[in-house]
Amino acid sequence: MKEFDFIIIGGGCAGLSLAYELDLHKKLKNKKLAIIDPRTNYKRDKTWSYWKVINHNFNDCVKKSWDRFYVTEFLGKNSESDCGSYPYQSIDSGKFYQKILKKLKKNKNIIFKKKLNKSQFKGSVVFNSVPSIKKFSRDKVNYWQHFYGIEIEFKSKEPTYDLNKFDLMNFDCDQRNSVHFIYTLPFKKNRMLVETTWFSKYDKKLFDYQKQIDQWLWRWMRLKRSDYKIKYSEKGAIPLFPVQQKNKKNFINIGTAGGMTRASTGYTFLNIQEHSKYIRMNIDNINEVKRFQIKKKYYLFDKIFMKVLDTHPEIMPKLFYNLFGIFNNSIIKFLSNKSNLIDDIIVIFKMPKWIFIKSLFN
Repeated sequence: MKEFDFIIIGGGCAGLSLAYELDLHKKLKNKKLAIIDPRTNYKRDKTWSYWKVINHNFNDCVKKSWDRFYVTEFLGKNSESDCGSYPYQSIDSGKFYQKILKKLKKNKNIIFKKKLNKSQFKGSVVFNSVPSIKKFSRDKVNYWQHFYGIEIEFKSKEPTYDLNKFDLMNFDCDQRNSVHFIYTLPFKKNRMLVETTWFSKYDKKLFDYQKQIDQWLWRWMRLKRSDYKIKYSEKGAIPLFPVQQKNKKNFINIGTAGGMTRASTGYTFLNIQEHSKYIRMNIDNINEVKRFQIKKKYYLFDKIFMKVLDTHPEIMPKLFYNLFGIFNNSIIKFLSNKSNLIDDIIVIFKMPKWIFIKSLFN
């Protein structure tokens, strides 16, 4: 006799989003669910951001929304763009965990375990959110979007900036033959997130993150390390290569393991929410339904994009600078997997066509 109807491996964003979706819609009323995760307590450890192109369950976990943003090339050359139709939002993972756990712990059919014996998996439908990427962690072939961010609170010297605008990408920083930008989210008058982000292969020489942030803060805001306090920090690496694992009967991959991360952007949060909804709607015959996946056209584009990144990293600042403009809605929808044919054509015409065509056939 099976011990659990469902098992979720990994209690992070994907695992908890799925559990919440199932519980919210009463799919666990007569079913037992085990969530396997080694952590003993949950606290803020991530900042998930996205363009709000769909609705989701976590509006009350949004730290802030913005409807204007900048992309900066070199020597301070920047463009200001509008995203009012699809606001850019940032989720506080601490609030996300608190909201979900408060609800799930009221359901006696849901238990949290650090691990399960192999025999306890027998007969259960397993949803796995843990990608097998250890073997790639230090190779010299694959690209990663790796980052380090700090939320800072200014002491007395507060720089002037518009709370309703954020820096999506500021490339006016040391590139080191890779692709590097600074990303900033102003939360309050005296508080903001500053993140140094790289698209690169594994290279320890790029890991002096705090130094990169210090240099940028001095150059752009004339802030010394003594002018602010670090209230929170985060560090991570998103694989910019295929890690999607194959589903088997009674074993379904979710999150990054299920192909929910866009290689060209790293965006995952909304894809997870859509996947969770799809599983909930088809939970009674989950082994028979078609596997949920991001449309193939986006995989093709991302594959070409990564080839261009590999051969021409120097064009990336100008590419992203030119990408946004009067057709922002089309670009945003494309980056968020919601584009139609007209949107796709607009994006294609924004690209350096000869370089992308050559990469397509190489």
